[in-house]
Amino acid sequence: MASHYEARTGLGRFVHEFEETAIAVILGLMTIITFINVVLRYGFNTGLIWGLEAVTFLFAWLVLLGVSYAVKVTAHLGVDAVINLFDKPLRRVLALVAGVVCIVYAAFLLKGAWDYWAPFAGLDATTGRWFPTGFANSRDQAWYEVVDLPMPDWLRFIEPVMNEGESYDKLPRFIPYAILPIGMALLLFRFIQAFIHLLRGRADSLIVSHEAEDAIEDVKHMNAER
Repeated sequence: MASHYEARTGLGRFVHEFEETAIAVILGLMTIITFINVVLRYGFNTGLIWGLEAVTFLFAWLVLLGVSYAVKVTAHLGVDAVINLFDKPLRRVLALVAGVVCIVYAAFLLKGAWDYWAPFAGLDATTGRWFPTGFANSRDQAWYEVVDLPMPDWLRFIEPVMNEGESYDKLPRFIPYAILPIGMALLLFRFIQAFIHLLRGRADSLIVSHEAEDAIEDVKHMNAER
């Protein structure tokens, strides 16, 4: 099954285009910041002191947004050699089992992501080792800052709420770290969505199968023109 996605509603098309645009913008910003830093370093013996940290955070956003996006468009690679030994009904059962496992795993990741991020945002982490059983009285760590990224002036409206009126010298950590719960929530949502598609027979697998054959098929016309 080749990687392919087609939105069925206007909202679906908007979300799909928004996700693709966000991923493209993040990738573009990473490229621009890295290019500027290389020019400054080798041409002017200086550089953006916050450049490496900014690219690191952007890369984290790119990966964590891309994981859920790849689930949606069925772009994750997987090995289906063993699965294909079974007949189609059993393959569907195995795909549904895999879907349940992925949903449970994504729920664990979401809990862990929230518990890590929440104190940086002045919120409470959850109790319970595996599943949330309530909220703990977490220590407020909203005053924690990143190492190099400066605090933009247009974000200073958050200081009375998040930092008790104190000024941030650097960007507060809860802003770049927010991709952790956001990304894991999106991943959980996409796995649930993919499981429903499997259940309704709209999809056969959570992974892209026969990727090599599909890639050859995609470029076959290029060889035919020669």
